[in-house]
Amino acid sequence: MKPRLFFVFSSFCLLPAFTFCEMTPDHALEMLKEGNQRYIENRLIHPNRSEERRKEVKKDQRPFAAILACSDSRVAPEIVFDQGLGDLFTVRVAGNVLGAIELESIEYAALYLHSNLIVVMGHENCGAVKAVLDGNSYAIETIASYIQPAIDLSKKQKGNQLKNAIQDNVQNVVNELKSHPIFLKLIKEKKIDVVGAYYDFKSGQVVIL
Repeated sequence: MKPRLFFVFSSFCLLPAFTFCEMTPDHALEMLKEGNQRYIENRLIHPNRSEERRKEVKKDQRPFAAILACSDSRVAPEIVFDQGLGDLFTVRVAGNVLGAIELESIEYAALYLHSNLIVVMGHENCGAVKAVLDGNSYAIETIASYIQPAIDLSKKQKGNQLKNAIQDNVQNVVNELKSHPIFLKLIKEKKIDVVGAYYDFKSGQVVIL
């Protein structure tokens, strides 16, 4: 069987993964949605995980999306989006916060690896956000400082405060990335987009915010 490498972009350009086809941000997002739907329906195809794929990505990579996600062990982007080696550039940190290191990592993905989409993904019952909300952020003080604005905003909103705070935290990061000069330029050129997402544990669904 041929590796999925030659079909991963088949809906859009019919070229191998490392040919510089014109992947658009919308196409990249659609690929993630399709992969997540396979995950939800338990019909995973586990693409790009063969020996041949390992050889393909040995010297080069062209991940079509960069994912800033929480370090939570239950939230693995390659699994919930049903992707493989070289498909996603993942940056993971508790609370999916955006500090200098995370920002530089995402800049690298956009500028040098030409990722077409940045997804900031929070998740249900995030422990880091809950700790800040409960005033129990000992040992994660730096992370808590990035999350606190979302906690303050959630206090003014109706509904479940923890869920609101998690989604507000995601949106704050999205807004920060979109206003950054590098990403602002790429967005205007329609070379990249930045979106927020929320992962539901029970259903497995990633909801685009």
